[in-house]
Amino acid sequence: MIDQLFEFVQNHPLLVAAFLMVLAAWIFYEARNASSSGVTASQATQLINREDAVVVDTREAGDFKAGHIAGARNIPQSRIDDRMNELEKVKDKPIIVVCKSGQSSGVTVAKLTKADFPRVFKLKGGMAQWQADGLPVVKK
Repeated sequence: MIDQLFEFVQNHPLLVAAFLMVLAAWIFYEARNASSSGVTASQATQLINREDAVVVDTREAGDFKAGHIAGARNIPQSRIDDRMNELEKVKDKPIIVVCKSGQSSGVTVAKLTKADFPRVFKLKGGMAQWQADGLPVVKK
């Protein structure tokens, strides 16, 4: 098996080099996004309690009504461009962006950062992690 792998590498060096470059770029991208501007559930709780942080839940209305962080504003990710003006009043406060699992909130964080919001964070693990940590949710 290993002999076949070495033979493949010798016969297809460009293909292997391209694969390794894509793999390295993907690892770099994931490592950068995992560490940048993300807060854990406990850090988010501290921001909410100490600095009156604003929580923006980017899930759709049905998921939001099924359970969300107390005081969160529901602005679905598909409508963030249209409704960004709703956040202008709280631009000076920290903003915590929450999605279902922490994967898609990075897009909203990037848009808010580009719109000159100074302190925007995503909740690592999203609502799934929040609930797994046993933190309270509000249901409407």
